[in-house]
Amino acid sequence: MASIAVELPALGESVVEGTISRWLVKEGEAVEADQPLVEVTTDKVDAEVPAPVAGVVQALLVSEGDTVEVGTELVRIDPDAEATASPTRLTEAPPPQLGTAPAPSAPTGPGEGPRATPLARRAAEVQGVSLEAVESEGRRIRVADVERHVGAAPGPARSTPPIAPSAATPASRREEPARRDEPARPAAPARRDKPAFLDYELQEGDKVIPMTPLRRIVAQHMVLSKRTSPHVGAVAEIDMAGVFGVRNEHKRAFQQSHGFALSFLPFIVHAAVRALREFPRLNASVVEDAIVEKKDIHMGIAVETEKGLVVPVVRHADRLSLAGLAQAIEDLASRARSKKLSPDELKGGTFTLSNPGRHGNLYGFAIINQPQVGILRMGEIVKRAVVRTIGGEDAIVIRPIMHLALSYDHRAVDGAPANGFLHRVRALLEEAEFDL
Repeated sequence: MASIAVELPALGESVVEGTISRWLVKEGEAVEADQPLVEVTTDKVDAEVPAPVAGVVQALLVSEGDTVEVGTELVRIDPDAEATASPTRLTEAPPPQLGTAPAPSAPTGPGEGPRATPLARRAAEVQGVSLEAVESEGRRIRVADVERHVGAAPGPARSTPPIAPSAATPASRREEPARRDEPARPAAPARRDKPAFLDYELQEGDKVIPMTPLRRIVAQHMVLSKRTSPHVGAVAEIDMAGVFGVRNEHKRAFQQSHGFALSFLPFIVHAAVRALREFPRLNASVVEDAIVEKKDIHMGIAVETEKGLVVPVVRHADRLSLAGLAQAIEDLASRARSKKLSPDELKGGTFTLSNPGRHGNLYGFAIINQPQVGILRMGEIVKRAVVRTIGGEDAIVIRPIMHLALSYDHRAVDGAPANGFLHRVRALLEEAEFDL
C-alpha cells in the first residue's frame, strides 16, 4: 500500500493556517491509529493532529515553528513498513530546584548549536540569552522555552541590546539559519515593507517579548477583520436595576441547584439572542456580493485564557432558557481555561458577545469576529445618579448602569437595524421579564 499523507485539517471556521508547535513522533517510529502526531496552534485553539491509520512515520514534511495553510501535507505514514526508531518519549520538564544543575538543553548536531526554531533563535538573540543554557521540553528549543528561561533567571533583568529595525522580519520570510559548512551568500538588497516613520530602534532597558504563535495569529486575524469590515459603533446606556432584582431573588437557589454562581452574562446573552431574532441582519455574513442571514443563532462568548482569547460557541442559543444559557456558558468557559475544548466548539458562531469582566471600563468597541457582522461588548456595571420620573415628578435616583457597545459591519448593516437591535436589547434588560 502506498504511503498516506496527513494534511493540516480545518480546525475552525475562518481558520486558514496553523503553526506547528511540536512534533510528537519522529521519522521511522511506529504509530497507532488515532495516535497524536503533532501539536498545532491556530487563532482558535491548540489541537493535536491524529494518525488516520497505524503504520510507520515515513517523513516529517514541515518543521516546528513553521506556519502552513490548511491542506498542507504535514507527514507521511507507511502502513506496511517496519519501525526503525524507538517511540518518542515526551515528558514535561520538572521545575528547576535551587542548588541543582539545569537539565540538558535540546539535542545538538555535529558542529552546531542547540536545535531551535528560527523564532526561538531570534528571541534568544534579542534577549541576550545563550541557547546552550535554555531547557527544552521537546526536540527543538521554542520561543516558549526562551521566555520561560528569561522569566526564571535570577537577579536583575538583563538589558536588551539594541537591534536594527530590519530584524523584525515577517513570518512569511523567516528562514532557518545557514549551516556553518555552507558558503556565505551575498546579502539580498534590503526591502522596506513599512514606512520609515514606523521604525523603532530598541533603547537600553526596553523589554522585548516575542509573540507566541497564538498571539501572532490572533493579531493577524484582527488586522484582517479591520481591513475587511468597515466598523461602525453604537452605544446604549442600560439601567440594570431590574436584572439586579431578578438575580438577587434567584441567586441562592440557583447556586444550590447548579453548583455555580449566577452572573449577569446569561441575562445579556438571553436579551441579545431575542433581539437577533427580531433583527436578523445582525445574525449574518457577507459572502462575496451577497448578505447571508443565518437561520440558526450560535452565540460566541469571548473567554480570556492564560494563552490568550478564545471564542467558544453556544449552539442554538435561542432554544435555551436563561438557566440553560448560564449552564452552557459556565461549561464552555471552564473547559476553555482548562484547554479541553474541541475545535468544533470554536467554530460556527453567528454573533459574538465580549465580556471584559468585573474590572472592565465604561465601554469599548470590540473588533468583529469574521465572518460575522456584529459583536456586542459589555461595559462595567456602576452605580450612577440618574433622573427618573416617579409619581409624575422628576427625581434624582441611584441606579446600576451598564453601557453596551455594538460594533457592526457597515457593508451588511445600516444604522437603522443596528440601532434598532441595540435599543431592543436595552428594552429587554430594563423590562427584566426573565424566567429561570
